[in-house]
Amino acid sequence: MSKLLTVFGATGIQGGSVIRAVLADSALSQSFKIRAVTRDVSKSAAQALAKQGVEVIAADMNSQSSLASALKGTHTLFLVTLPDVVTGAAPGTEFENGKNVADAARDAGVQHIVFSSLINVTDASNGRLPHVAHFDSKAKIEAYIRSQGTPATFVQPGYYMTNFTNLGLLRKGDDGSYTLSGPTGATKAQLPLIFPESDMGKYFVAVVKNRTRVLGKQIYAAADYYTPSRIMAEFEEVTGKKGQYVQVDQAVYKSFLPPSIAQEFLENELLCEEPGFFAGGSLVDGHELLAGVGLAPTTWKEFLEGRRELFV
Repeated sequence: MSKLLTVFGATGIQGGSVIRAVLADSALSQSFKIRAVTRDVSKSAAQALAKQGVEVIAADMNSQSSLASALKGTHTLFLVTLPDVVTGAAPGTEFENGKNVADAARDAGVQHIVFSSLINVTDASNGRLPHVAHFDSKAKIEAYIRSQGTPATFVQPGYYMTNFTNLGLLRKGDDGSYTLSGPTGATKAQLPLIFPESDMGKYFVAVVKNRTRVLGKQIYAAADYYTPSRIMAEFEEVTGKKGQYVQVDQAVYKSFLPPSIAQEFLENELLCEEPGFFAGGSLVDGHELLAGVGLAPTTWKEFLEGRRELFV
């Protein structure tokens, strides 16, 4: 009999990646029935999932009764929470949402939570970087899940490769060259790059297939640590376009961003210098976990090779 996998954020980047990876895996697609939880079941992405045989439901993360229905009968849960800085919600909302789901999962007898977590930057930096709320809130949710005693694994995704293409971080000049600007040193910052649309699902598959081995563990999910210099050197190699990294003053960097998010995003970048995006955590365990199920993370070069048309 199939077990029930419930995926939150099913039409988003990470949840969508998880569902695609499970459906594509011959073993997991047979052993799991998928329930996709989204805020709007009428959107096209939700309807596309339904056409693939996925059960699609709406749930309110502020409502315990709604969450109880969403998690009824669930064996395995993939949980990703949206940062307040993204949703515009009141500070603390992300933590409350995660806490509510954790409580509902405990009450529903969920056997494995796979939570998309991050480090507590305030603690890791000894208070030097106190404004990276979208990290700290996830770390607090992880701590709460651990306190509940529900079996869980914590996958921490790295710095999105898609930030460079989707957010316009790579800027084309009049001469056709590309510039990446940031507040960190060209060779000091270490960005653990991940292609989340593809690879979050890979890590989920590897975690589920090694459930007993990874219960209670943190898995750092990224292809490798990349300095800004390496990012641009490989960009030049793949695209044939001239590229450079330019370090800018912190105040200048903040001026590129809306005031409401500028300090948080600045400190997120500074984190990559010290104490590090994963506070020095190694990527080896995650790579070995993937290799054990015949998978590998997407490299920065591979990501760029699939998007040459963006840099003509």
